[in-house]
Amino acid sequence: MSREFTDAESAALAPYFTNVDLPVFALINLPETVKGALFARYSRSAKSLRRLFLDEFLEQVSGAGAAATDGVGATRADQLYMRIFNEYGDDSVAQLGGVHLACEDVSNLLTKVLERGRLMAYLEQSTRYIPYTQRQGDTWRYLVPAELDGHDLRTRYVAALDLAFETYARWINPMRVWFEARYPKAPGDSDAVYTSAIRAKALDTLRGLLPAATRSNVGIYGTGQAYESLLLRMRAHPLVEMRECADVMLTELRKVVPAFFTRVDQPDRGGRWSAYFADTREGVSAVASRVTGGEPVEDRAEVVLCDFDPDGEVKVVAAALYASSSLPDNQLLDVARRMSADDRAAVLAAYVGERANRRHKPGRAFERTGYRFDVLTDYGAFRDLQRHRLCTIDWQALSMAHGYTQPQAIVDAGGNEDWRRVMETCADVHESLVAAGLTQVAQYVVPMAYRVRFVMDMNAREAMHVIELRTAPQGHPAYRRVCQQMHTLISERAGHHAIAAAMKYADHSEVELERLQEERRLEAKRKA
Repeated sequence: MSREFTDAESAALAPYFTNVDLPVFALINLPETVKGALFARYSRSAKSLRRLFLDEFLEQVSGAGAAATDGVGATRADQLYMRIFNEYGDDSVAQLGGVHLACEDVSNLLTKVLERGRLMAYLEQSTRYIPYTQRQGDTWRYLVPAELDGHDLRTRYVAALDLAFETYARWINPMRVWFEARYPKAPGDSDAVYTSAIRAKALDTLRGLLPAATRSNVGIYGTGQAYESLLLRMRAHPLVEMRECADVMLTELRKVVPAFFTRVDQPDRGGRWSAYFADTREGVSAVASRVTGGEPVEDRAEVVLCDFDPDGEVKVVAAALYASSSLPDNQLLDVARRMSADDRAAVLAAYVGERANRRHKPGRAFERTGYRFDVLTDYGAFRDLQRHRLCTIDWQALSMAHGYTQPQAIVDAGGNEDWRRVMETCADVHESLVAAGLTQVAQYVVPMAYRVRFVMDMNAREAMHVIELRTAPQGHPAYRRVCQQMHTLISERAGHHAIAAAMKYADHSEVELERLQEERRLEAKRKA
């Protein structure tokens, strides 16, 4: 990284960060509330985390002084952990210590790897609030993978991504003007509310031009055990970026909680573990190529409910009765089966209760049944849905095979030719990279408008959370559409009408300017 801080700024940062000159670093000597607020602010800012800390947080914490990172307490904690681990083999001890870690300027492919784990918390820089128009020196904000160093295709790769970013940047203002003409400012709206809503709409519309190589910032909080699992998988990844990031993360994490990471790079422990992941991935890939290679890809709808339990609603009713009954589970299931549809609906209505907002959710009885959805939608929408970690979610490699989406607003505003030029140019480079044996690397050049296939398998309780959150009017229209279809399929395809009805905050309305109502609400809240 280029030098970002003055000597005085570096000195001010040193007590609170494990380094001041590398893109991966951990937060230290800060109250948990400060860390949480800083990471929350981070997701809506174009600044680096350390710059944000200097500008907006330093004065709040500088009076507290800095504790030594290797004091007597830390040393004793490390010794205690090693004694427990060596004597009892208790991995769960590593769940008791956590670290806030920032990974900056990582590709959007790497963000999905970082955010795969269930037992971690993430905040990622948003394409809705941050325009990707700032250059890093003479280059746009994208990664050129190390695999292309010295390769003949590097020049074409750079040219294609330059075209994508140049087109994106050139169309931000025209799209803003076009949306302003289509949605005039209401008399009661402030300039700030209107400008924010229009800007978000323009950036939402254009994000499909950004390639998967686009760099982003990710804030992570996780336990030692969760980080260890993540690092072991990253060290087995076929792409250089993931493996190199894992090495830097390991170095920084060891500065904070070294005892939690003794096994990661030991050849006979973590080394063998990572090799297992790599070997199984390659083995399954070879088998899959042999057994499915000749199968044509059949057409499917954007969202398919490919698996569900026809008796799922009956089972949820039985589970809802369990804690309030003395009957065994299978007897309650017989009771639920004998009930009329109205009685079952009454049980679920009582169990769900009066939900005043979408955060009021029923209990674990809704985990008694589940739904498996196969989804084929643009990579931009996938990025948002992938972060629902309590789902069982898996995805296929990013490619050009399923075509791309194109917002109608782009066509209406006169950008059709430019949009298609980016898609076709990137597709040509992708095809050349695949032909050269660089199939994994080829993912970097795929714009977010291209579709990716992924599966979301979740119980009814998690489905309620995902569907109600992602159909909210302020959401991006792509993932709103996906989750609206999920809700309809639960009711009509699975026949789970009462479960679908319990999701009362699923919003099927059509919204033109998604952020407007939310910006109004936020302004009123600030004034209050």
